Formats: sequence, structure tokens, C-alpha cells
Amino acid sequence: MIAALVFPPPLLPCSYFSFREGGFMRLDKYLKVSRLIKRRTVANEACDGERVSVNGRTAKASYDVKLGDVIEVRFGAKKVKVEVLSISEHATKADAPAMYRELGNRE
Repeated sequence: MIAALVFPPPLLPCSYFSFREGGFMRLDKYLKVSRLIKRRTVANEACDGERVSVNGRTAKASYDVKLGDVIEVRFGAKKVKVEVLSISEHATKADAPAMYRELGNRE
């Protein structure tokens, strides 16, 4: 008798489940989709350079952004602080500002 082979289910990207089930998105992707930073690679470099913090802690690009998180991005001497209001895979230029609320920007 031939033993039946049992294969594990196909691997899907982590973001596939986290975004659809719990409303999460990678930090670098959120910064790009919300247009806080123009390109995802630049957002990734900003995270690697410790210029992005979430809820007061320095965050990596792979951090899962959740509703209510407070993100602070430092651009040289300027700081932008926002609260996450919504998470969506795609946003038009007009819809992007509705994804966050500016809390306090310091020059």
C-alpha cells in the first residue's frame, strides 16, 4: 500500500492574512500608500535609519501598522506626527489624507 503524502498548505505572504483579517499593513507600505513618503524604498530606508517611530518607539519597516497607532517621521529638522485612522491597500491622491490625522508638527 502506498502511503498518502500530506503536503502543507501553500505559503501566502504574511501581509495577505494580516491585512484582510485584522487590518494590519507593513509600516513602509503604509507610509507609501498614505503618501507620507513618496516611495516605498525611501520609506524602508527611513525606517532603517531610525527616522520613523510608532507609539514612541523606533520601528522597523516590517512593523504591522494598526488603527490608532501614532507614527512620527523625522525629515531633517522637521517632524510629522500622525494618527492612523484607516488602512487600505490602495489610495488615490485625494483619498490618502483621510488615512491619517496630523497630531502635532514641529519644525
